[in-house]
Amino acid sequence: MDYVIIGNSAAAVGAIEGIRKVDRKGGITVISDEPYHTYSRPLISYWLAGKVVEDKLIYRDKDFYKVNKVTAMLGLRACKIDFDGKKVELEDGTTAAYDKLLIATGGTPVIPQVEGFEKEGVYFFTKFDDVKKIKKAVDSGKKTAVIIGAGLIGLKAAEALRKLDVKVTVVELSNRILPAILDEEAGQMVQAYLEGKGINFKLTNSVTKILGDKEVSGVVLKNEAEISSDMLVVAIGVTPNTELIADKVKFNRGIVVNEKMETNISGVYAAGDVSEGFDIVYGSNRVLPLLPNAYLQGETAGRNMAGAETEFSGGLAMNAIGFGDLPMLTAGIINPDTAEFEILVDSYPEKYSYRKIILRNNRIVGYILLNEIERAGILTGLIRDKIDITPFKERLMSSDFGYVDFPESVRKFRLSGGAVQ
Repeated sequence: MDYVIIGNSAAAVGAIEGIRKVDRKGGITVISDEPYHTYSRPLISYWLAGKVVEDKLIYRDKDFYKVNKVTAMLGLRACKIDFDGKKVELEDGTTAAYDKLLIATGGTPVIPQVEGFEKEGVYFFTKFDDVKKIKKAVDSGKKTAVIIGAGLIGLKAAEALRKLDVKVTVVELSNRILPAILDEEAGQMVQAYLEGKGINFKLTNSVTKILGDKEVSGVVLKNEAEISSDMLVVAIGVTPNTELIADKVKFNRGIVVNEKMETNISGVYAAGDVSEGFDIVYGSNRVLPLLPNAYLQGETAGRNMAGAETEFSGGLAMNAIGFGDLPMLTAGIINPDTAEFEILVDSYPEKYSYRKIILRNNRIVGYILLNEIERAGILTGLIRDKIDITPFKERLMSSDFGYVDFPESVRKFRLSGGAVQ
């Protein structure tokens, strides 16, 4: 059996390990346009800030490919999939034949339609090579940056650049930062914290033009204001990288898969940010662009590719991130807009402390924890297991809430991992 995996991030690692749990002999080929050993992309901002060295980015040991008998074709871009002939064509003219194929191509940055985008000094913040280019620019004397996008990627880029003593202005179309994972009140707290670290924000605004001759010298905003800048970092999100599937593989926002992570083409699977996985909160398939979900989807795909019947049990949108000494965790539905939801909130802006739990039919479907994150694991478990919280609802917002507050039947269920009722 010959397995081919396009991509080399968390989903690919999960797939390799999933395959090897079932099949120790089949050939595995990994194709990636990046030349690096599999690494953790969330850590690239920490590398830029000088908090970690390159070796610490690696997601698995250096002998990972050798131990798992993987042929790693790194630094080569897959340019076409021949689904009929069951082979992947690479940019250097070589091909990789497969019996089973996993598409784990991740996401590709959203490119804004901005005049002057072709100028030198415009960067993305998605891959290791992106931050290497930014680091080189800073080392050469660049000291000011405009970042488009106040999402997770944009703010981690801003934080890293401030560590390098770069003056940073973040431009965001929304009226708040981190609009996908925070509500307005929590967003204002985090914004105030980051402003205290020297990061400037221009909200409800956008970049309409990039100034400069060959190199970036500044930007013009929608409100016609101008900001001088040596660099422009684009961080307005990613979209599933589906360029290889042509019109053969079914997709909505991401590649459509079943519970085995198999596409509409037999023997072809998809996992990670390029695919749609089952979201246990929404009860439907959605793109779940998170490393743990990507790994689990990849492992599920790998096991099925090797012949073991396995189903992806589902995931949920969840983010664990921190800025300086301000940690936060969010999960599930965080901005409900209908009367079917009940919202519990504790807010202490002076401490940058915020706790919000969202209920539907007396079951937790989402939360925001800012600065006080100790109960995140318990809350996530209650979401996953769809536990009726009625017996301990009045204790949910208590600082010492824990397993002791659960009825005995729920406590046994949670502590046994769901093995008993």
